[in-house]
Amino acid sequence: MSLGTTLKQVRRQQHRSQKDVAAGICAQSMLSAIENDQYTPNAKLLLALCHRLNISLDEVSLATDFAISGDDRLNTHMQRLCNQHRYQELAVFLTAPSTQEAISTAQQTQAYYYYLGVAQLHVDPTLTAAEQNLQFAMTMAEERTPTTLTRLAATSLATVRAKQQRPTSAIQLVDQALTGIDQGPYEENCNIIFYLAALTAYFLQDSTLATQRLMTGITYITDHNSHYMLANSYRLLAEIAARAGRENDAVVAQQKQRFLSDLFHEKVPEKF
Repeated sequence: MSLGTTLKQVRRQQHRSQKDVAAGICAQSMLSAIENDQYTPNAKLLLALCHRLNISLDEVSLATDFAISGDDRLNTHMQRLCNQHRYQELAVFLTAPSTQEAISTAQQTQAYYYYLGVAQLHVDPTLTAAEQNLQFAMTMAEERTPTTLTRLAATSLATVRAKQQRPTSAIQLVDQALTGIDQGPYEENCNIIFYLAALTAYFLQDSTLATQRLMTGITYITDHNSHYMLANSYRLLAEIAARAGRENDAVVAQQKQRFLSDLFHEKVPEKF
């Protein structure tokens, strides 16, 4: 469920009007745009709206997960497992016959194999199943111009190839994912693509390129009034700086990461 849908649903459950909720925070027209996913609020505005509606930031996710079926209950459960990084449970859920039987379209199939590949990437150290499913997710693309989902599958597969020390393939996949990303409509999930591109360079031991991609991604995220993936980006920056012996830079990046994690409850990895 999207950020706008979540806010709208909570507001309606409380039997409150847009005018009432927006009063003193923003224009009613802006709240309407947010609820209809036509505008992404910045951190200050989002916090104010959450406080007004008495909801936790744990209940909202700025990134919209892709549907794997027409059953909202299955999609919501998958989203919860994914957001909480419960990858072993996610893998079991996705391979259950009841989940597989609910898939009905090509786009849902692509999303299914993407999430299955991501789950296996975290639970299967051999990477074989993750590579196969992410590759299959890429082949399911129907549009000539890559969608955000196709770009995500490509960069996720790039991290696998980088871990396998296959630099040529990894670099090609990242280039494919990043090409033209600024020319399409902005989606919160695009933030992940920059992070994964940096993580790929990190796995290939190119700290300069990884840092460059992280800084580009941070600029991209903040230029779109978002905070999603900022904590993860600063966590990786801190790791790169620490490994290079730049203790001051590592401390600054870590402080920013902790602040963002505490504020937005964004989980970051302990190790990569």
